[in-house]
Amino acid sequence: MKGLKPTLLALCVAGVQPAAMAEIQMLDDSVMGNITGQAGVTIELETKLNIDRFIYTDEGSLEINDIFVGGTNRTDLFSEMRLNLTGRAANTLLDNIRIDIDVMSDGDAIINFQPQDLAFIDLGVRTGAWNLVGQTDSTTIMDNFRMDALIGSGTISVDTATDELNFITDIAIDDMDFDVPFLAIGIRDFELTGSGYDLRAPRALDLFARVDMDIYKAPNSAGVDSLAVDLNTFEADIRIGGVIVGGTSIGSLALDNLAISNTAMRIYGH
Repeated sequence: MKGLKPTLLALCVAGVQPAAMAEIQMLDDSVMGNITGQAGVTIELETKLNIDRFIYTDEGSLEINDIFVGGTNRTDLFSEMRLNLTGRAANTLLDNIRIDIDVMSDGDAIINFQPQDLAFIDLGVRTGAWNLVGQTDSTTIMDNFRMDALIGSGTISVDTATDELNFITDIAIDDMDFDVPFLAIGIRDFELTGSGYDLRAPRALDLFARVDMDIYKAPNSAGVDSLAVDLNTFEADIRIGGVIVGGTSIGSLALDNLAISNTAMRIYGH
């Protein structure tokens, strides 16, 4: 037993007969290199997030209260589309999500998320008061934020050759409301869709606005490494059902074929 190789010993313990061992051959490196497992990982996700208070502190603080991220709990999103939501139960979960994660042969990482039923992901976001808090005074800059949105799909990719992260998603906002108390302004029935979306003849393929951005490290104007965010593509139609000033509606607004391009930000401390 002293000279028995560990592999042969393990087979003996497992009950493999010596005659069967004669058919077993060791694989060399060239053969092992041609053996691969199944590529990638898939995650099916449902979740709900509640945060009582988020606090960012510099000399003073920004506090965001009563944060909720989950499902919209609605089946009437974009009612003009006559979306068939009867098969879905309205709930507060962020669900119906499939995430595919792959690492390419060159080391690039691709994370793709999309609905499991190839329709959409409904996203609900709610917050309470956004407060600026100093040592002596405080101000509520936003309150009663509510957004009901749909996400068509999204991709996060990391390029090892350029050290850049690219983020692409398709999003449509059915309804967003919020108040800005310190300016006595309120926004009601904010809607965002793709720039080709026509309310008179709504088509599902035109519903989503695409956001395409690159995130990476780059020097700022002083030559110091900073967080760089480049917005490559954003085209959308925006409709606001009501603008409230001093408690009274002053009418509605619409932005047709809004296009934002050639936009670069450098973010750093000071």
